[in-house]
Amino acid sequence: MVQRAFFLLGIANNAMLIAIFLIRGRHLALLERFGWVYLLLGLPALYLLLVALRAHAACQYSVFLGIFLAFLALEGLLEFVLRTPFRQDWRLLTPYLLLYFAMNYGFVAMSWKASPRQGGVMLVLFVGQIVANMLTH
Repeated sequence: MVQRAFFLLGIANNAMLIAIFLIRGRHLALLERFGWVYLLLGLPALYLLLVALRAHAACQYSVFLGIFLAFLALEGLLEFVLRTPFRQDWRLLTPYLLLYFAMNYGFVAMSWKASPRQGGVMLVLFVGQIVANMLTH
């Protein structure tokens, strides 16, 4: 149950980030208005973290869910609460990028651990994120 839910959360995360990167390229006002919806992924992630802890699932699930929740919290704080241009200050950007890459690594690695096919899907989606980000920035 935890493995499948983690995989589905990873798909949702990747799909939303790809959409955000592609929307940013053309419709920045739309993203500024609805970008906070991405943070709602924290709700199923928190629930899944509790389920993983209760089910005594591999501790890596809890660790990577914690990293994902930390990334969402930092994103929400910097982007929507403080509204700071953190991408222009390396002292703020560095922890953000570290959490971003750790989060994506977790989704790929743990999905790969469950099934090479699932891991391959996550890897392709992560590469899609990078390509979408590069095309629109």
